[in-house]
Amino acid sequence: MSKSLTAPLNIAMAQCNFHVGDIPGNTAKAIEAAQQAAAEGADLIVFSELALTGYPPEDLLMRPSLELRIAAALKEIAAVSHRIAVAIGYPVKRDNALFNCAGVWSKGECLGEYAKQELPNYQVFDEKRYFSAGQEACVVDLDGVKLGLTVCEDVWFDAPVSQTVEAGADLILNLNASPFHSGKQKERIELIKKHVSQHGVPLLYVNQVGGQDELVFDGSSFAVGVDSECVLQMASWKEDQAYLVYEDGQLRPQSASREAREDGLASLYNALVLGVRDYVNKNRFPGVVLGLSGGIDSALTLAVAVDALGPERVRAVMMPFTYTSGMSKEDAALQAEAMGVQYQSVSIEPMYKEFMSALAPDFEGLKVDTTEENLQSRCRGVLLMALSNKTGYMVLTTGNKSEMAVGYATLYGDMAGGYGALKDVYKTKVFALAEYRNTISPVIPQRVIDRPPSAELAPDQVDEDSLPAYPVLDDILERYIEQDESAEQIIAAGHERDDVMRVIRLVDVNEYKRRQASIGVRVTRRGFGRDRRYPVTNGWKAGI
Repeated sequence: MSKSLTAPLNIAMAQCNFHVGDIPGNTAKAIEAAQQAAAEGADLIVFSELALTGYPPEDLLMRPSLELRIAAALKEIAAVSHRIAVAIGYPVKRDNALFNCAGVWSKGECLGEYAKQELPNYQVFDEKRYFSAGQEACVVDLDGVKLGLTVCEDVWFDAPVSQTVEAGADLILNLNASPFHSGKQKERIELIKKHVSQHGVPLLYVNQVGGQDELVFDGSSFAVGVDSECVLQMASWKEDQAYLVYEDGQLRPQSASREAREDGLASLYNALVLGVRDYVNKNRFPGVVLGLSGGIDSALTLAVAVDALGPERVRAVMMPFTYTSGMSKEDAALQAEAMGVQYQSVSIEPMYKEFMSALAPDFEGLKVDTTEENLQSRCRGVLLMALSNKTGYMVLTTGNKSEMAVGYATLYGDMAGGYGALKDVYKTKVFALAEYRNTISPVIPQRVIDRPPSAELAPDQVDEDSLPAYPVLDDILERYIEQDESAEQIIAAGHERDDVMRVIRLVDVNEYKRRQASIGVRVTRRGFGRDRRYPVTNGWKAGI
């Protein structure tokens, strides 16, 4: 597609970590970035979707003061646009309908405002609860360059992009709040290259970065030129600002391309770190406390916590009992020392005995069962929560997705806490991540990784006494939870019928536990949170 000759347009892409609900703070952050870009000679700066509210704002969008707050923020954006044009996302109410909008502001005026057309209403998204869909393309003229506006989900469909091109866009701006899951960056780039190849119009993809409750946004913003090649790839997992020049239909980078980390263990690990860091910091906790058992899950959780917050804000507690091995005690102490955290050991034996003494009349004549095992875990939960209440440190839970799926966790015991670093990480991936973290620096003792997993709640207990081997279990779980395969499909894939039926039943009957679990970082296509909502009370027979 031929484009008329234009003067160069210097563009800044701003990948920011906004704070949901903090409209004044987000506005100040955007203005600071705009001023920096103007000082670097940029003519336009592009921010992410709903930058002024942060994403997702959820029911904050229903607050009666929203319009007044956004109006005040846009007044400040209009003021800074005398120095540099600003493309930014925000909610707008028109005729009693709320729209997810992107606007371009220049010289104190709004050149045009686009309302998002494709409102996602699947997985973690429920935008139709809040927004009405736009109907029309928006192309604005900035210094002779026609900028087409789109918002996030619009580029996952052809119609909004085609409509924008037909309206005369020279360059398409796509403002995003696209949460991370493993493999997503490759999907994004392939999608945008397809659009550019089809329409012959370059596109800027600007994504936010940061953690918001269970969601984590990787940034990884990029630009695709008219030849369908990435001309700029911004950093992942941190705030970033990059510069390009648009001239005569071509995009070229002004600043060196910063390659995003490849999808894989590095991306997954960094997602966990950023999710924990932002949850703790944005909620203003001074630090975290966790139970360090000498096992693989708490070992990886400690590493994530330290990398997120620094050792001075992390406290680890070993809580041994009769069945806790000497190896576990040694390995926990070794890792705590290697990572430089505050560490202590507090035996749960005295409090367990007190509980058992108080319960003796009720337990008389009854066999020992999981009740006694759960009591050990609940003693530990009480200790951690008491330390949390006294110090203000949030309890970081250590359970993984495999355990949460089948209910291999104790309510008000090891499930007690405020946030789960590994909540969406299968056990097999926990081992892989531990190995990966040790390539950065060897902080997790190797025998923690090598030994058979055990909750150490009974003599010589190992997890596989109660569960299939983790590679088997995790494959069944992934097929059932993320791919929605039936029991017969999973069996046809090579799994034993007894294993499949038992695992599926465990997943189904433990929904009540997951409803009471802390939130945690979402890193797969379907986590236990916003995007998996099954009724606790139901008569569905999964094996049919």
